[in-house]
Amino acid sequence: MGLRGLAIRVATTLAIGVFACAATVVAADSDTLRVTYGVSLVGLPIGVAHVTADITPSSYAVDLRARMSGLASLVSNARGASTGKGAIVGGHVVPATFATTASSSKMTRTIRMALADNVVTGVEIAPPFDDNPDRIPLTDKDKQGVLDPVGAFVIPVPTDSGPTSPAACNRTIPIFDGWTRFDIKLSYVGQRQVSAKGYSGPVVICAARYVPIAGHRPDKPTTKFMTENKDMEVWLAPVAGANVLLPFRVSIRTMIGMAVAEATEFSIAAK
Repeated sequence: MGLRGLAIRVATTLAIGVFACAATVVAADSDTLRVTYGVSLVGLPIGVAHVTADITPSSYAVDLRARMSGLASLVSNARGASTGKGAIVGGHVVPATFATTASSSKMTRTIRMALADNVVTGVEIAPPFDDNPDRIPLTDKDKQGVLDPVGAFVIPVPTDSGPTSPAACNRTIPIFDGWTRFDIKLSYVGQRQVSAKGYSGPVVICAARYVPIAGHRPDKPTTKFMTENKDMEVWLAPVAGANVLLPFRVSIRTMIGMAVAEATEFSIAAK
């Protein structure tokens, strides 16, 4: 995976879920969270992400902008944006729309997706991906009971335990990104206190595993690497008043080193 590909996959795709949490100070029905994240590779900064998130007990809307920064921007001008909106009903996330755009010096690709009752009702990809013969075919079943990549990171607090209890982690998240269907399996590791400019509070630490279902190329080196990858973590923090957990930090070992997206600063603005 080259630097350009890493920027799109890490600084965009991973950072989709890394909008940090205002925890005990958020009035979720009237405030907007604006967060800045640093993205690093093997300890070196390679990108930044800016997120605007409106989360209420019954809905969410998230907008992400990510780009290369510092010396990395001299090598690649990769950048991306993702948005997602939906409802939170009975402790479950119900996405309505998802869109993502990734750009480099060579190409810009946009994916738009509509969902209803966790079923994909439409997908547009421009330009389309190459339909390689070794790709595992998608079926209608693969587009049912799923979340988009933005909705996947809005995690309801368990109803029968605390927001940073083991139950917050012990779950499987079914994701469809418009092209591939995969699961992210979370499991409990522990708890800790975190601090960023504007926020200090608890997080629950979850180990993560990638399980490809369909749409992927099973013999591709990156697919094999990610399937066997045991060095992935997500740190989740609670958003007061919204009964959800959102990732504060995501770390993933890539084929060229450890990639980390972590909150560095956030502010809260009343609507």
